[in-house]
Order: sequence, then C-alpha cells, then structure tokens
Amino acid sequence: MSELTLQYFCSRGHIDRRDAAEVSWSHAVNSRSSLMEALTGPTHMMEADIIMRGHDPKEPIMAHPPETDSDITLKEWLQGVKEHDKGIKLDFKSLEAVPPSVAVLQEVLPEPSCPVWVNADVLPGPRGQATPLEPQAFLAAVGTLPSHTVLSLGWTVGWTACTDNPGYSWNNVHEMEELCRTLKNPVTFPVRAALLAQSLSQLKWLLQQSDRYTLTVWTCQKDELTLQDLLPYRKEFDISRIYYDLPDFIRTEIIKTLQDKN
Repeated sequence: MSELTLQYFCSRGHIDRRDAAEVSWSHAVNSRSSLMEALTGPTHMMEADIIMRGHDPKEPIMAHPPETDSDITLKEWLQGVKEHDKGIKLDFKSLEAVPPSVAVLQEVLPEPSCPVWVNADVLPGPRGQATPLEPQAFLAAVGTLPSHTVLSLGWTVGWTACTDNPGYSWNNVHEMEELCRTLKNPVTFPVRAALLAQSLSQLKWLLQQSDRYTLTVWTCQKDELTLQDLLPYRKEFDISRIYYDLPDFIRTEIIKTLQDKN
C-alpha cells in the first residue's frame, strides 16, 4: 500500500526506482498561472490549498488563508489536472471546505489514476499554536474517496530559532497511530524537518506499525536544518517510505547519499 505513488511514477518512467526522495514537488499551486507552470514543469506532485470562497457563490477555491478569493475554483483546477500525469496533494485548513471539495473531486475525478493525497493537520503537536481540524470529522468527510487515496495526516507544530525545540513525543505518535490503526487507506505523516533529529525513535516506531504508513518531510523557509539531521532517516528507513518535500538542492543531496553509499 505504501508504494502506490511510487509505482505510478515508476511505471511512467518519471523516476528510476522506488525511491521516494526522487519525487519532486510544486507548492501553493493556487492560481491559473501557477497551475499552468506546474503542469508544464518537471515536478511530479502539485500541492494546493483549498478554502471556501468568502462571498457568493460559495464554493471551494484554490487559496491559502488569509486570502478569501482566487482566480480558479477547485473544479476548474481539477479539470486542468486530469489530462496530465501529475500527482496532486490537496491541503485543507478548515472543515467547511472538505465535504463540498470531496463532492467536486468525485465528480471530476471519479476514478483517478494519478496519485491523490488529501492533507490536514488533525492533532496538536510540539509547540503547535494553530487549532487542528477535528480528526474524526475530517476522516468521515474524506471517507467516501477511493481506498487508494493517500491520507496525509499531520500535527500542528511550532519551531523557534535559537532555542531547544521539542520533537514529536511518544504521546504524539501513539495518539496518531491509534487514530490511523483501523483506516484502509495509505497514510503519510507530514513531519517538520527541523524536528527530525530529536524524533528518530518515535517516528521509527510509528512506521513500524503498518506498511501503509510513510513520512513526508517538509520545511519552512525560516527553519534551520542540515543534511546531517536527515541522514539517519535515509540510512535506517526503507527509501520507499520517506518523501522529501524539500528544496531541490537538499533533496538531490539526499538522493546522492545513497548513490555514494553504493
């Protein structure tokens, strides 16, 4: 279950092997121009944010708060995507947008062949300030999507420069595993790169609980991280089970570490 996304890109010759580090990402594909750029560019996965339009007609649109409008709706976005072989990751910041977005997704892509990921922060994590989406409500809303839809379920987290930042705790991973244990879908856990060095044991345990589970490593522009923080994960985990949604210069260095080892 954990390798369906890789299988898709391998079968089309877009990546050479089942190495999740080879999958590249476009971010904030929330406008017509950014969608065209992503569709014609080299990246494999396109990440976009969904909110409800702030005025009538109320419908799912592609935008990130605090924006309230966009030049493209979710329906138009999906219609643009479906003739291409990109994967998509739809990021939800509120429960309000989820049920109508699921309905649009089922209308436009009733039997998607491309990878479809749906993302939300559903549990509080280390120093998380934002309020997570209520997990059971989110899972119920996306529960009618095909079983191969990847559920990207994360924690709200914080990070502060020049301080000791706590990593993902045992309570964090136990709570997440309990939430995901009975799900049928593949699940990826978005984890902040700056917190990985202090979270190895916990995240290793989490992946050991099911072959449906993967990690997706992400970062913010202000975060401090080094390749050394990521190498233990590259060495100790199956390379098919950790995606690196990171700047390309870091991601290519991660790929090289295995090549150099061989």
